[in-house]
Amino acid sequence: MEKNSEGLDASDRAILQLLQEDAFLTTKEMAARLNLTTTPVFERVKRLEREGYIARYTALLDRRKIGLSMLVFCDVALKEHNRDFLLRFEESVVGLPEVMECHHITGEYDYMLKVAVRDMDGYQHFIKEKLAALENIGRVQSHFVMTEVKNSTVLPVG
Repeated sequence: MEKNSEGLDASDRAILQLLQEDAFLTTKEMAARLNLTTTPVFERVKRLEREGYIARYTALLDRRKIGLSMLVFCDVALKEHNRDFLLRFEESVVGLPEVMECHHITGEYDYMLKVAVRDMDGYQHFIKEKLAALENIGRVQSHFVMTEVKNSTVLPVG
C-alpha cells in the first residue's frame, strides 16, 4: 500500500477514522469493516499508538447534561509579551478547569480560550476570581455561543 507524507497508508487512515468515530470498536469489528484479519489490524493500532498518531482514548461528555450550558470563547491580551510572562500565563491557564482549550494566536489578542461554565454567574466568577487574578492580564473580550452548529473531534485523515 502507498503511504502518504505522514507515513500512513490507506489502512492506517481507515483505522484512525474508525477509532475517531467509535473508540469502542473491537479489533474484530474494525477488521471486518476493512476486509482485513484481526492480527494486522491489532498490530497497526498498537503501532499507531506507539508512534503517537493516537494520543489517547477519552470519553466525550455532553456538557449540557452535566450542567455546563454556557460556552464562551474568550480572547485574552497580555500586557507584557516576554517569554516568562507567556509561559506563566500558559501554566496558570492549564490549571483552570473551566478552560477546555487554550490557543496562542496571532492578531489583536494573544490567546483564545474555550470556556465552559454553568451560566452567566459562573462566567462572571471565572473572569473576576480566576482569569483577572492572573498576573499580566491586559484585556479580555468574550464571545458567547448562541448555537453550536458543528462540534466535532474527528480530524480529516483521508
